[in-house]
Amino acid sequence: MSLLEQLGMSCPIVQAPMAGGATTPELIAAVSNFGGLGSLGAGMTPPETLSQQINTIKSLTSQAFAVNLMVLSETESSTVDTAMPQWLAQHYADNDIEVALPSRPAQSFAEQFQALLDNPVPVASFTFGIINLEQVAALHKVGSKVIGTANHPLEAKAWADIGADAVCVQGVEAGGHRGGWLADSDTDPLGLLTLITQARAVTKLPLIAAGGIMTGAAIKAAQAAGAEMVQMGTAFLTTHEAGINRAYKDTLLKVAQGERPALTRLTRLFSGKPARALINDYLTTYAQYDAAQTLPPYPQLNAMTRNLRAEASQAGDVEQLSMWAGQGVSLVRSESAAELMERLVREV
Repeated sequence: MSLLEQLGMSCPIVQAPMAGGATTPELIAAVSNFGGLGSLGAGMTPPETLSQQINTIKSLTSQAFAVNLMVLSETESSTVDTAMPQWLAQHYADNDIEVALPSRPAQSFAEQFQALLDNPVPVASFTFGIINLEQVAALHKVGSKVIGTANHPLEAKAWADIGADAVCVQGVEAGGHRGGWLADSDTDPLGLLTLITQARAVTKLPLIAAGGIMTGAAIKAAQAAGAEMVQMGTAFLTTHEAGINRAYKDTLLKVAQGERPALTRLTRLFSGKPARALINDYLTTYAQYDAAQTLPPYPQLNAMTRNLRAEASQAGDVEQLSMWAGQGVSLVRSESAAELMERLVREV
């Protein structure tokens, strides 16, 4: 039986688990109720809030859905041992924004993971790292399928080796953060179709293809290359149910209308970890500092830019905002999640 059948899905579409409030319970339920797999991006969510959100989703759908966590060590999530870059401190001063660092740069992964054991979900997915055999077994024991994220075939094989049920292979075209953890994927990022082919050669796990997929034709191409399902993020950002800032959503739609260039690039400037974003003034102004050697690592830089991003979001200033978007951003539309799903299914 295929993974799609095991999960009771009727269409091969996974809504990407975008953290930071984009994936609302309403969006997740709409996708799952249609027959896809809605996903909660919970990497930045406190454990107690995570359990509440899971309960809300369960009240809105009886279908399968996923919860995604970012794999971080306790040291990574609790330590700030690098100074704020001088250019960033100056940016705060120039724009009269308060510099107020949180007590820790990220949530405790161990506590978030425990929340998934205490309040089990149909699918638990992971990014930024890999869990261990015992953790996979614990999730299986409570009835959760396990899906990993890979930017490199060796990462896909690693997930297979610990007993994951599937792996999401994320090509360089994808919007938002790169989900892998091996240095190999940074030095020579792979396009999606190449990544599918190479991952298929080293594992028999079901593959979920992610990166630049916006149409039924792209879904068919990914399946022809060897993927069972596809994961789409950017396409869902402009749906009515998505929880992103209004100015951010409007900017993406301006790209689709030809009123703003459809230019994205991988950057570390917001978080310290490579992520694809729509190019804006912030990325252009500080491009010279955009290198791993000159920036604090994730999640430290992410914590350092938190107030900057919050201020920009509140002011609707998209030129200082992290507008994550994939290379297919020019194809976004303003529509409901159900309308998007219906269109894609027709095209496939």
